[in-house]
Amino acid sequence: MDLFIYLFVALFSVLNPIGTVPIFVGLTQNDSKQECSRISLWTSINVFLILIISFFIGKYVLNFFGISIDSLRIAGGLIIVSSGFSLLSGKFNKKRGINKKIENEAQKRNDIALTPLAMPMLAGPGSISLLIAFYQEHNATNELIVASLAIIAIAFTIFIILRSAHYLAQILGASGIVAISRIVGFIVVAIGIQYIVSALINIVKGNLM
Repeated sequence: MDLFIYLFVALFSVLNPIGTVPIFVGLTQNDSKQECSRISLWTSINVFLILIISFFIGKYVLNFFGISIDSLRIAGGLIIVSSGFSLLSGKFNKKRGINKKIENEAQKRNDIALTPLAMPMLAGPGSISLLIAFYQEHNATNELIVASLAIIAIAFTIFIILRSAHYLAQILGASGIVAISRIVGFIVVAIGIQYIVSALINIVKGNLM
């Protein structure tokens, strides 16, 4: 249960579905409730597929390119820290590649569930590197099952949040969403720093031994 909670909280912090609410509302403001539900469902399915594939196959991609897990932790940690600072400064959307031009283009497309919502808004380099690093440390059968359940749970949570996005936007308001995003941003920065520190410690130990 502890492993499940840890991974779920880490993914929730890095993905930050609450911060996606204003973008989702803006992109679906002219859509019906049925269409919003469909987009929410397919966004969560796409996020699940991206995360689960990254979790199970990411290790082999690293081996193919000869990238060490510590290098990944440092690179991923830097990306996660950058995302966290973006949340703290209120520039999260720009960091995730979402600007006014892209929003306007997305509104003209028939389906926005894969891009820009699932990627890069939700599943990005930070969450992918987090899962690859997690797999390296927790690859026993029971741990893989727990991790898969955590990924399913985060995908379901994303569906619930996006499905309720228009209501959340009304209840929380812009200031409420910003406040939550900044709290989450602080946690994200801490997660990123922890990844960098653990990688540096492993590198130092490896060179001393």
